[in-house]
Amino acid sequence: MIIFATLLTGCRDKVEKKSPITTTYKETWSAPDTSEIPQTEEGNLIKYGRTLVINTAAFFGPKGSIAHVSNGMNCQNCHLNAGTKPFGNNFSLVATGYPRYKDRSASVETFVKKINDCFERSLDGKKIDTSSREMKAFVAYVKWVGKGVAKGSKPYGSGIEELSFSKTAADTAIGHKVYMLQCAKCHGNTGQGVLDANGIAYVYPPLWGSHSYNIGASIYRISKFAGYVKNNMPFGINHDSSVLSVADAWNVAAFVNAQPHPYKNLAKDWPKAGTKPYDYPFGPYTDGFSETQHKYGPFDPIKKALQKQNSSKQKTAFKS
Repeated sequence: MIIFATLLTGCRDKVEKKSPITTTYKETWSAPDTSEIPQTEEGNLIKYGRTLVINTAAFFGPKGSIAHVSNGMNCQNCHLNAGTKPFGNNFSLVATGYPRYKDRSASVETFVKKINDCFERSLDGKKIDTSSREMKAFVAYVKWVGKGVAKGSKPYGSGIEELSFSKTAADTAIGHKVYMLQCAKCHGNTGQGVLDANGIAYVYPPLWGSHSYNIGASIYRISKFAGYVKNNMPFGINHDSSVLSVADAWNVAAFVNAQPHPYKNLAKDWPKAGTKPYDYPFGPYTDGFSETQHKYGPFDPIKKALQKQNSSKQKTAFKS
């Protein structure tokens, strides 16, 4: 199974602190065809951005031609088909979704910050120059992919599917068995991944260890991992031809994220503890549940407690 790096991008529209997506369409989203890229300077930038998504390591990996600032994974290792696959962590919502307020940073974030977050977290590296042609190309391509999506809408197949919860905690022992049966043939028995013949980029990315995503990546939350692998792994399947059961997806996500991952200082993440997601694995929390339950579940009691907590806050704010 191929894991994902969380790559998004930015714009400079008028910002609302919270602009929830309200409309969902059942027709599956599809990306524009590359034949539609204009034969203009902007089109050249879009094409370059697509190349960067597909071959990130060739430009920014340990042997990159521009800089050595990432772990050797490509954005496409996680954003399948260059961010265009339905349910494959695609870029459908990015063009209309930023800038927006994010609880993780308690600030308004742009496309550009999200791209550099990806470099620092999922690619376990360093920021790239925000004024560079490469950053402009990333932005241009991701905006182009989502150009047909109306602001405030959520097409069917966008992003990652949120799976139904299990009634019990995810089981890492069962997850190990699922991994060895379904994942190890590509990612290796020890999650090491497979480099290309030139040793530049990962064909199958490492799922743990020193060259994998760090603990600050969104995929380190097992709901993200589970939703992603359910519809995309083993490599080659899709939402309509799933191999893993929902339980398998939760269990293998728990197993992989129980393995060692690079460290990142998260002291500035989620400054308001009450806004942490139900599966964020690092305390402190305001909901009374442990780090272990936040990492492995069961999640339904946590989510209900957070909803109740937020509802109480809203009532208090309304009265004041």
